[in-house]
Formats: sequence, structure tokens, C-alpha cells
Amino acid sequence: MSKNIQVVTYNPSWPQVFETQATLIKQALQDNCVEIHHIGSTSVPGLCAKPIIDIIAVVKNGDLSIETLEKSGFVHKGEWNIPFKFCFSKREEHRINLHVFEENHPEILLNLVFRDHLRSHPESLIAYAKIKTDLLLEESSFEKPEGSLFSGYNLGKDAFIRRILAQEKYQGYRFLKVTHIQEWQDYHRIRKELIFDLTEVIYDPNHPTITLTGHHHFILCKGMETITVAHIDFLNETEAALRSLATDVPFQSQGYGREMMDLLEKWLKKQNVKILKMHANLRAEHFYRKLGYVETTFDDPCISQEYINLGKVL
Repeated sequence: MSKNIQVVTYNPSWPQVFETQATLIKQALQDNCVEIHHIGSTSVPGLCAKPIIDIIAVVKNGDLSIETLEKSGFVHKGEWNIPFKFCFSKREEHRINLHVFEENHPEILLNLVFRDHLRSHPESLIAYAKIKTDLLLEESSFEKPEGSLFSGYNLGKDAFIRRILAQEKYQGYRFLKVTHIQEWQDYHRIRKELIFDLTEVIYDPNHPTITLTGHHHFILCKGMETITVAHIDFLNETEAALRSLATDVPFQSQGYGREMMDLLEKWLKKQNVKILKMHANLRAEHFYRKLGYVETTFDDPCISQEYINLGKVL
């Protein structure tokens, strides 16, 4: 990456830019639009920011928003690291990042909680501004770690954001692709302790499948706490494999594994995957059979010595 991260002093015109864009977005979405919110640093008076207007549009149906917003000049960018998110961007006098969520998606409240905290806590605003300026002095801020969607600058702000959300007692349930430093630490710890330490295989947090195309790593969180982790491997265009699923010890037997499986299946259907297969440990066979998985052929290596091949048509 080139050194192209620009952070500027607060511009009082940013709220008006938001209002203009919000009107255009509402006109495009029409009855599909539920709410529009100005988020991100440009929504906080007095805070330095990259000159990018971040907007959340809450809609009834995310899929229906794609064509209408593209006709209005937005470019659809996919979901990034947040499943069931619809990302768009547009470059005019100001760059616009539009984050579209269906109603009740937990990321809506998360963004509003963080924004409102900064608006009402000057000491946090000052601390956040300092973190930004300090990050711009680091070479790593202008690089993307291997396999990451985001630069070191964005990743470097995560610890502060997590602290503020914990301070505000944000407890939303979040289904995410693993992205940030703490998320990766939680992901690797849970997989190692609950899966690999029970086998003779040594866990490698730098294994090629961590960044290899077609492999996707997920976490289910309550607030900032990681509860369950999962690894999905796309075998081909219509089949995927569940390589691992584990719930951290304090949260076991509370339904989180089933919740993660429901979310994974929903996400896979959106990727047009028709069949999900796995090498299920015999201790977990009953769990998967209750979810509709049946014995199937799956000619593929497995780290466990005691397993059964299961699959399900999604």
C-alpha cells in the first residue's frame, strides 16, 4: 500500500454532506428504507477523520437494495468481514461508504453506541484522535497483513473501539469473519484448546489455510467476548466443508454451537452452496444429527482418529 491514508481536521460541512446523501439514498430505496444514520468519525463534531462519509442504511430486504443503489451511482463491494452486510461506495466531491443492513442486525447498534459515546465523552474523543495521529507515524499502518481486508491503520484502532463498547456494556450477538488482532487470538486459542489439544496434531496458527482463498474463519461473539469459532472450506462452487466448530468452555451447552451452525448454513446458502460436509468427531455426532446431518461419502483427510462423515443438503 502507498501512504495514502489522509486524516484531516473536522469539517463542519460533513453533516450536510450526509443529509444530502441520505435524501438520495432514501429516494433510491423508497419503501425498502427503514432508517438512515451518519456513523464513523465524520459524524462526531470536532473529531479528526479520513474525509469519508460513512452511512448506515437500515432496510427491509438487503438483496433488493443492490440494483436500486447501483442505479444511483453506488458500487456494490460485497459484505467485507461482516456476513449479511451490503457494502457500497461512491466517489463524488466526498467519498461515501454506505453500509446496508437488514433490520435488527447487531452492527447497527454497535456503530451507534460507539458514535454516541464519542459525541458525549470529550476525553474519549481526544484519546481516539491521538490514536489516529500516532498510527499515522507507523509504517505498518500503511500495510495490509497477509489475508487481511484492512490496513494496519484500521486494525490498530480496534483495541480502543473494543474498550469503549465494553465500557458502554454493549452485549449484541455478532457473527463475524475473523479480522482483528484480538479476534484472531481468541479464534486460535479456542481451536487449539478444544480441538487440536485433544489430538496428536500440533496446532499451527500460521497454517496456509488461515489465508488461503476459499477458507473462511468465523466467530460468534456476545459483545466483545468470543463464544464460538468455525472454519469453512469451499470444496467447489456448490459444496463446502465444516473443518472445525468449537465453543469456549464457559459457554458450552447453552445453544451457541447450534446458533453458529444456523448462521453458517444461512450464509452458505447466500453463497449458493448446496451441500455442507464434515468429519464429525464421534462425541459430536448426536449434535449434528439433530441438525439434520446424515452419513455421507467424504473422501478427505481428517486429523481425528474417531470420526464419522456427515453431510446435509442446505
